[in-house]
Amino acid sequence: MPRWKKYTLICLVIAASCAWYAVFAESRSGLMVYFFDVGQGDSIFIQAENGNQILIDGGPGDAVLAELGNVLPFYDRTIDMLVLTHPDADHLNGLVEAVKRYKPKAVLETGVLHDTAQYEEWRTFLAKNKIPIAHAKAGEKFLVADGVTASVLFPFHDQEGEKPKAVNDTCIVLRMDYGETSFLFTGDIESKAERMLAILRHDAVDVDVLKVAHHGSKTSSVAEFLEAVSPETAVISVGRNNRYGHPHPEVIDRLSGLEIPVYRTDLRGTVVMRVFPDGTYVVE
Repeated sequence: MPRWKKYTLICLVIAASCAWYAVFAESRSGLMVYFFDVGQGDSIFIQAENGNQILIDGGPGDAVLAELGNVLPFYDRTIDMLVLTHPDADHLNGLVEAVKRYKPKAVLETGVLHDTAQYEEWRTFLAKNKIPIAHAKAGEKFLVADGVTASVLFPFHDQEGEKPKAVNDTCIVLRMDYGETSFLFTGDIESKAERMLAILRHDAVDVDVLKVAHHGSKTSSVAEFLEAVSPETAVISVGRNNRYGHPHPEVIDRLSGLEIPVYRTDLRGTVVMRVFPDGTYVVE
């Protein structure tokens, strides 16, 4: 190869590397929270400035893989923690795919029993690959990165091995704090759990950003819970023209009555928030 061609090739490689570095460095400016557009389901990805990551739920199918591919560099094939709020298909199925491609360092789940093929596949894969599993209980706290903590607010007791009648009532509820900004990730909890949290954990559920429970179902987002949370911003993860009628008009009316701005994945696609430690954040 002529010397000039060799130098040209080296310069192109260096330029490409610098471009990748610039893109990746920009992605780490502030805490990033992505409410993925995965259809009728939930999937939330969090990346701290130091690169530590959490994926909460995976949606109903493999759409989460494309979403992760959009925000992660091609060489990143690990995620620090996967969180399964509860084993319903619209939260679990995408995680079954994600865990195969992105090796997690740990998994947080409830440990409840659930008789589906997807849940059996999930549990078998975790066991076969010796992925550490923690079972959520209120009071547990995880250090995501410097200044970033995730705290379990619900369930109130260890549910490992239980077989619930209503799996939504078993959901993990997480509060995340970064600097002066706080988030509440609610899974699919319904009115019973919301009222318990509003009464027993009133101060803890008072946050800035609320992931609206159960895709805006009328069985959730009761008035006393929304008043206790008093969020500045709400996000609804929901599929376009879904057969459940989510989000329910009553829920939208409650949020509107409290003058809470709402961002919906069915209308906007993936909702992206960049959060700064001084308490400011922007929706991109």
